[in-house]
Amino acid sequence: MRIMSHLSASQKTGAVPTRMPSTVQAFPFLDLRAQFASIRGEVIDAAARVLESQHFILGPEVEALEKEICQLTGCQYAIGCASGSDALILALTALEIGRGDEVITTPFTFIASAGSIARVGAKPVFADIDPQNFNISPDAIKKAITPRTKAIMPVHLFGFAADMSKIEEIAAARKLPIIEDAAQALGARYEGRALGSRGVMGCFSFFPSKNLGAAGDGGLVTTSDPQLADRLRILRVHGARKKYEYELIGMNSRLDALQAAILRVKLRHLDRWARARRENADRYRELFREFRLGSMVTAPIAPPRLSHVYNQFTIRVKDRDALREHLRGRGIPTEIYYPKPLHLQKAFAYLGHKPGDFPASEAASVEVLSLPIYPELSEAQQRSVVAAMADFDAE
Repeated sequence: MRIMSHLSASQKTGAVPTRMPSTVQAFPFLDLRAQFASIRGEVIDAAARVLESQHFILGPEVEALEKEICQLTGCQYAIGCASGSDALILALTALEIGRGDEVITTPFTFIASAGSIARVGAKPVFADIDPQNFNISPDAIKKAITPRTKAIMPVHLFGFAADMSKIEEIAAARKLPIIEDAAQALGARYEGRALGSRGVMGCFSFFPSKNLGAAGDGGLVTTSDPQLADRLRILRVHGARKKYEYELIGMNSRLDALQAAILRVKLRHLDRWARARRENADRYRELFREFRLGSMVTAPIAPPRLSHVYNQFTIRVKDRDALREHLRGRGIPTEIYYPKPLHLQKAFAYLGHKPGDFPASEAASVEVLSLPIYPELSEAQQRSVVAAMADFDAE
């Protein structure tokens, strides 16, 4: 939704907004070193604890993390695994989705969403996005359902909830399970409930750049279904409940104890980091008003019923590539999530899609630009970003 006109004090008086302070130095898009510096002792102690125990695969640290994630999400069960991509594959496999089945998801996301569907032998069926929030459109989901549809996989993109109430209505009417791809949305809420708890399963990633990032890969599936939880635990260890006795064809997807210990440290700080991200998002919006960029920038705004965790702060601008080059010249980092929607990727050419099939996703792919939003980002750094954008707008 577009930034609304709102005059700051400097605009009312005709004053020129303050430009980039000369003392601001170049900074990264995501500063994990700054995060580590703030919790270094806790992380080192946690890693040492695991090294002293010499218990590296699953075990007490993973079990403790799983319980803590249950407390955060309100789910009864959490099952750690090796990555967010594996979490999606495990969830689909637990539902026995495979060849001949279809799963509806969005084309405007990271490849793991649709890739996991293809990996289990099913067909990814794309439904276009709502251009206001980049998430899958419930109306598009309705149109994509066929007799072969076996599940719906909404993605809570950038830490912002998909319209779960409408999606749940659609799914309930057709008795379809929902697998939430919440890889970017740990800690986000929709109408008071945590994302990852709305569907039959929620899938999370602990890739280092996520709001809760490991020191490597890691993932987790949440559910409140005891039978699914049992299947997930078996599937992640080659389909075995007892050593060398295999009930299912599973996979090797176990969360390392070292990663779990580090994640447990970070989890204690997650709420504080989320608040800082929201404060930074609010500051960006105020700076856009101060620098009179309302006609240039469309910024994300979360309605009151949603709690956005801003894994990314993604704006829309018409002249995206030129703006990005201008910012790069000022030493200001940006990212593009995502420059080409999945239906136009070579990997999914076999689905037979062409340009124009999902216009909202295609329009977003040429306009989106993500700005630094990490908790340690300073006000001076944010002002330098927006001041540089204002200079571009004035050229």
